[in-house]
Amino acid sequence: MPQPVPLPALHASHAGTWLRDANGNTRGASKGDAIMAAADTPVLMLNAPLVATRLGYPDLSGLDLLELFAFVFPARFCVPTPKGLADALQLHPPQSDDTVPELLQRAAGAILEHCESSEWAFRDGAWSVLQSLTKMRWPWAAVLAPHIRKPDRGEKWLFAKLPEWDEAPEKPQPAQIAIDDAEIEAQLDHLTGAGAERREGQRSYAKAAGKVFAPRSKQSVPHVLLAQAGTGIGKTLGYLAPASLWASASKGTVWVSTFTKNLQRQLRGESQRAWPAKRADGTPPVVVRKGRENYLCLLNLEDALQGGFGGRAAILAQLVARWAAYSQDGDMIGGDLPGWLGTLFRKRAIASLTDQRGECVYAGCPHYRKCFIERSARASAQADLVIANHALVMINAARGRDHAQRPSRIVFDEGHHVFQAADSTFSAALTGQEAIELRRWIIGPERKSKGRRRGLAARLADVASYDEEGGKAVEQALKAAAALPSDGWLQRLNEGDPFGPLEKLLAAVRALTYARDESGGQEAGYGIETEAAQLPGNFVHLAGEAETALAAIRHPLVKLGVRLEAIIEDAPDWLDGQGRARIEGARHSLAWRVDLIAAWESLLNRLGGPTDPEFVDWLAVDRSEAREFDIGIHRRWLDPMKPFAKAVLEPSHGVMLTSATLRDGQDWESAVAASGTPHIDVQPQLSTADSPFDYANRAEVLIVTDIKRGDLPGLAGAYARIIEAAGGGVLGLFTAIRRLRTVHGRIADRLARAGLPLFAQHVDPIDTGTLVDIFRDDPRSSLLGTDALRDGVDVPGESLRCVVMEAVPWPKPSILHRARRAANGGSAYDDRIIRARLAQAFGRLIRSKDDKGHFVVLSSAFPSRLLTAFPPGTPVIRLSLDEALQRVAEGVSNTRKEPDGPAIDIDEDSIPF
Repeated sequence: MPQPVPLPALHASHAGTWLRDANGNTRGASKGDAIMAAADTPVLMLNAPLVATRLGYPDLSGLDLLELFAFVFPARFCVPTPKGLADALQLHPPQSDDTVPELLQRAAGAILEHCESSEWAFRDGAWSVLQSLTKMRWPWAAVLAPHIRKPDRGEKWLFAKLPEWDEAPEKPQPAQIAIDDAEIEAQLDHLTGAGAERREGQRSYAKAAGKVFAPRSKQSVPHVLLAQAGTGIGKTLGYLAPASLWASASKGTVWVSTFTKNLQRQLRGESQRAWPAKRADGTPPVVVRKGRENYLCLLNLEDALQGGFGGRAAILAQLVARWAAYSQDGDMIGGDLPGWLGTLFRKRAIASLTDQRGECVYAGCPHYRKCFIERSARASAQADLVIANHALVMINAARGRDHAQRPSRIVFDEGHHVFQAADSTFSAALTGQEAIELRRWIIGPERKSKGRRRGLAARLADVASYDEEGGKAVEQALKAAAALPSDGWLQRLNEGDPFGPLEKLLAAVRALTYARDESGGQEAGYGIETEAAQLPGNFVHLAGEAETALAAIRHPLVKLGVRLEAIIEDAPDWLDGQGRARIEGARHSLAWRVDLIAAWESLLNRLGGPTDPEFVDWLAVDRSEAREFDIGIHRRWLDPMKPFAKAVLEPSHGVMLTSATLRDGQDWESAVAASGTPHIDVQPQLSTADSPFDYANRAEVLIVTDIKRGDLPGLAGAYARIIEAAGGGVLGLFTAIRRLRTVHGRIADRLARAGLPLFAQHVDPIDTGTLVDIFRDDPRSSLLGTDALRDGVDVPGESLRCVVMEAVPWPKPSILHRARRAANGGSAYDDRIIRARLAQAFGRLIRSKDDKGHFVVLSSAFPSRLLTAFPPGTPVIRLSLDEALQRVAEGVSNTRKEPDGPAIDIDEDSIPF
């Protein structure tokens, strides 16, 4: 048992506050006493921002054990709770809140003892980073210093010890092979392991998946499979069986695309059954590929370490440097960087260390050969399996830098989200924030701007000096970009003093949106919008001036792209391999910006003219709690699966879309329509594998009919009583953040005093992934959230025993939804969306054959036509809250008598239109 560190410790929860002094005396304390104690001397605490929230004192600081853990154990997972910390350090978890301060003292002692151990695996680099942190007055520096010895020889700087990636020859095109059903069944047996339960549904599913890997017989006509796979089928191994066979035999690459990071992590683990971690030559056969904004940018980190960050952000940069030396792949979002690390510091610090703005200089970067992003891209080109997300797959297919690396065999898992991802990927939005980012990319830093960002002239200085026409194009682009919004544009619009054609147009957008909006969002503080129709003549004139200004930017960029291509084709003597790679990267970035500006011009060109039936255009002022943060004009495809079909499906050889909620009940018609296949005249293959779970005896749907809509006290009371009856393990889903916050504020203290911790999105200063980790780790905790928790959350076992929805999840009545609703059957379209949302939410409840629990909807008027969202045979009962509480407390049992009265009442419409 480690010795406790003789430092005071503080713990605060919704149940109260406790202080333990250096001599080991623990006492309850008021919030004021705790704040004063923390101000007098550094105190041990766990998750300082969360403690500060509990105490209502945002400026709280101290010795946060999470920061210490991140320094001593970089790239290692820990649930950021007292129990999670105890588990990570192999200590006895605290039995109650008043024993947590003692745990904090012992945990600190255990971590410091580990620093002196010869078994400390993360010693390399610790002493050097600690010296930098000491200069920054990191609170832990003085405590750590006696426990970390100076190394015998100097430690290498991070950028000197990171390995370089190697160039590899281009992978040849895959062989044309067909896989027979017997091979697939044998491979599935191998992946599931000896003695595994034989699941006929999984075997049928795997054989159906094998068909998409067959050679196609006609150009632009891919094999497409739509596969409905109920929860518990084992769909991951089901499609990995034929995928691994095909990749091995053809020497090709299969892309598996997901919508959530949770499934990406699961896939990485499951893929180890089919592929080794490394091939004989040391290369990985399986690669997780994400967008650039997910990875640590080494140039941004170097800038931060050398003074680009100040204060607390500078400390974060040092901790990230510690992590980068041990990270598997440099993935900062959903990788091996603890999700809670960024929340301990200022909000944008983590994002500032990634390439958020497409500002990469590629081979012009001194760390190019060690770049995590480039390493991932090159590894994926040689991989058998690439695990990616829907947006990245679509972007790669539509405008990937290398045509040979574009996906041709794709499995879209979580296929019900493909429509949503395509809707975002193939959209256009001319907003102030987007325009100012374009200005910064072209011009670079202006006036007092800090950081390493460089404009076109700096990035292509050698090209401009060598090629006169290229140099002129750069100058013309810089001059034209002055028409774009600049820093302070929102304030100028509020003051009625816009500068330049784009700001004047945005001012008109703002004025017209406020004049016409009838959504009620103005009074509530939400974002507001209005359709881009019946526009005044002056507005159309301003749009024309803005279009002309954009064209003046695009033309020199196109010319510059042509000049760069000429330099590549007729390379000068000074252009080495690294310079060529840098120019290729610049060409790719230019092409992206040219396409973006062209989309904006097209959007503006149609304003005031006849509407295009394929698109939906609207004006919007984006607001959060009545504070404006962006203004712009938006365009979406009425059916985004049309560009998806052309960009993704048509060039592919085989595509599979799979999900547990792909179709609406037993109806395939809407799933086929939403797959994109009708746009390329392809008839998809259809496959259904029903869930093997016994929903009739393992789950109940309880529709509580006596909670009135709009009764917030009644809603909060219902949530509290349900959580108490269940003993925790409740996932509460809300359709509005404001109601979530109100309910949490009313019940969190009450539940905490009963030993039932309650966490919430949009309340606790913790990222969503970490909130789910906390919920999964403690069966007595409960979690409130919104859309992000409705699907993609996998919490099997006792930790999730009850799902509660506070209302029917009606679609938001936006301008875009109104147009799609009109084009797709009116209320029937709404019903399909709602049933899909209900099915996804219900899917959180039963994740394994041993799971059981209740799905509760607090709705006095739940339409019966929506009940087909639940699996056939699942008991559906309308009842009062008191009756529901009794059933939740008793748990699910198939031996109980049903309450008097019909299980399903007469349909009651409740459509908010």
